[in-house]
Amino acid sequence: MDDRHTAPELSSENDVVDLLLRQHGMITELFDEVERATGRERGEAFHRLVRMLAVHETAEEEIVHPYARLKLEDGDTVVDRRLNEERQGKLLLSQLERLGTDHPEFSRNLRALRATVLAHARAEERDEFALLRARTNEAERRAMAAGVRAAEAMAPTHPHPGIESATMNILLGPPAAIVDRTRDAIRKAMNGRP
Repeated sequence: MDDRHTAPELSSENDVVDLLLRQHGMITELFDEVERATGRERGEAFHRLVRMLAVHETAEEEIVHPYARLKLEDGDTVVDRRLNEERQGKLLLSQLERLGTDHPEFSRNLRALRATVLAHARAEERDEFALLRARTNEAERRAMAAGVRAAEAMAPTHPHPGIESATMNILLGPPAAIVDRTRDAIRKAMNGRP
């Protein structure tokens, strides 16, 4: 897989809705990859999925959801539902990370995570992204896309359930990102990967 699958902040889309839809497709592909893989390859694919989900959700929480609160009719309700879904997904993802890919319950729990994440993505696409596209202009969507990429570049690379608001991400995200990225570098070094 190329870097855009492991570093979504490298995506080239200039419209935030297009960018997020592309990332939803990448997440689906990563779930497929984890399900097909075995052994060490499964662990590596799962690590890429974890990173993708963590940085993607952080960027939505910091950039997209606050804007949706302002722009969408009943935006608070729409965003609060998405944040609750994101928290459930983070909890499942954290549990899977603790289990590890060799655990006998991993595949069953991965299917539950996939169902939760993809249902959340469909709800975002239907209830948030489509309305954002209709209620924003091209310049706003371009600015949000740049903001999403910047947020993803600094986001934690592992799930942190309970940090689903923009304020909490801004306060706690950078220290968590440093710890996560250090842990990732150590993991790479120990596995002999560049």
